[in-house]
Amino acid sequence: MTPANSYTARCWRDGDAWAVRVVELDETARTPRLSQVEALAHDLVARFGGPGATSARVVIDLQVHDDLMQLLNAAAAARQDRDRVSVEAVTLRRGLARRLAAEGFAIKEVSALLGVSIPRAQQLVGDASRVPERTPALVAAGARPVVTESDPPRKPHGSYQHEAFIYRGDDDFLAVTAPFVLDAVALGQPVLVAVTLPRLVQLQATVGPDAPGVTYVDMAELGANPARIIPAWRTFVDEQGRDGRPVRGIGEPVWAGRRATEIAECQLHEALLNLAVEPDTPLWLLCPYDADALPVPVLEEAARSHPSLREGDHYRGSTSYGGLHHVDTLFGGRLPDPPEGTPATAFRRDDVADIRRRVSRFATGCGLSADRATDLVLAAAEVATNSVRHGGGRGVLRMWPQGDAVVCEFTDRGHIADPLAGRRIPSLATEGGRGLWLANQLCDLVQIRSTTAGTTVRLVSWI
Repeated sequence: MTPANSYTARCWRDGDAWAVRVVELDETARTPRLSQVEALAHDLVARFGGPGATSARVVIDLQVHDDLMQLLNAAAAARQDRDRVSVEAVTLRRGLARRLAAEGFAIKEVSALLGVSIPRAQQLVGDASRVPERTPALVAAGARPVVTESDPPRKPHGSYQHEAFIYRGDDDFLAVTAPFVLDAVALGQPVLVAVTLPRLVQLQATVGPDAPGVTYVDMAELGANPARIIPAWRTFVDEQGRDGRPVRGIGEPVWAGRRATEIAECQLHEALLNLAVEPDTPLWLLCPYDADALPVPVLEEAARSHPSLREGDHYRGSTSYGGLHHVDTLFGGRLPDPPEGTPATAFRRDDVADIRRRVSRFATGCGLSADRATDLVLAAAEVATNSVRHGGGRGVLRMWPQGDAVVCEFTDRGHIADPLAGRRIPSLATEGGRGLWLANQLCDLVQIRSTTAGTTVRLVSWI
């Protein structure tokens, strides 16, 4: 028998398996997986095609009903368009993945058909009850995805949920955050989205700028000083969550490119969120972390400050979650030492005016503008006054330039028992308690560490 240059292998669904028949050889075999069809066809040709048949071309002719063929064609189109980042693309891939799984395709086959990794295919298939399905026809037509009346929404949450969401890239980010927001819209739950501008634009375009109850905030502005984020969440809950109304938030305080000092304060902020919100507050807060851009220690710290972790549709409790003990560890920790040889100026109650003059001269000498220097001086006066009042009547000032920043550090023997000091909006009905709050409004960064042995407050202004 002379081997042919080309063979046609017809393939069709046969019960719970796939049948493969090489037409020219009239040989048939079965395999449980579509992904094994091509290999099986080549094997049939090699076994029955005679010498040299192993080098022949084998064409797979997939014989399926119209609906399945359309599904496979759509999967092929999605595979060609896998780099596209939009909710339409993400939702289409999710819908295709679940349709393919329903047709009996294994995760490995879904992965191959859609051109995504196996873990990504698992995320896309997920648990259909967790993510409302969109209408594939509408998505394919380019329409904005909506939650239809037939979509079974989640049961409204009734307590505080603080989750770290570990994602990889734009596609993964949108695959979780867009349904999270759309689900809230379907349930009538207000949502505050606070992420950096590139992510903000992507998510807003995905969900729609006019989605009811959704507020978008640039986290690079809101969270430039991380101590300002908790007051924003408290205000959002107080205004939108009246009478126990469930609300949601997406907050990404940590992103690649932030300074090390900023990331340290963001990590303290994330731990403090477990203290700042009462357990019975119906706030569902999702905190994204980009695993492709952030170092491993940052991701490990996220696991210590969040009770639960999410990757795609998979949830798990954090085995390293530290709770309030972790707050005490961070708030009672030690800041890096000032540069060696940094002058120390001791002061008492009558020296606060002199402290103001010293800070003003140093700030302008380092290159701060007049307005920025004035802000730093006001903050320094507030902190110095706190040292005198609550730190044993005295304190120590140290100042130094640090890269692109001016740093003023105050140390005293007082103890700040409330790690949320400076992160609560002061009441107009009470006197005092405004110094650290004001410092956080005036400075780019305020680092506070306190134990029974003493307190350090470090004011930072970027030049």
